[in-house]
Amino acid sequence: MRIMMIATAVAFAATPALAQQNGLINIDLSNLSALEKAEIAKDINVDVSNIPVNVQVPVSVAAAICNVPVNVLAQNKSKGDTACAPTAGSTALNSAIQKQNKKQR
Repeated sequence: MRIMMIATAVAFAATPALAQQNGLINIDLSNLSALEKAEIAKDINVDVSNIPVNVQVPVSVAAAICNVPVNVLAQNKSKGDTACAPTAGSTALNSAIQKQNKKQR
């Protein structure tokens, strides 16, 4: 799968609901452009309407997707910050989206 650049800034967000998860970071996909969502949908062979607003991944995967060091994400997670925005598309992001879609069926 091709790597695509996503023009979103790294952002951290915390909400009580997100802070209760175990070992996962939420990748916030809400700021992706329609083109970026269409590219992901094409790569994983789903309709663009099946691209979620966020997807949960382990800290190490989130670090790669959001271009944030693992230790920074882990430290923020311990403070309740459990989200980041992607800076680059990847097979890891696409795989996480596919897994989430399968669970929702």
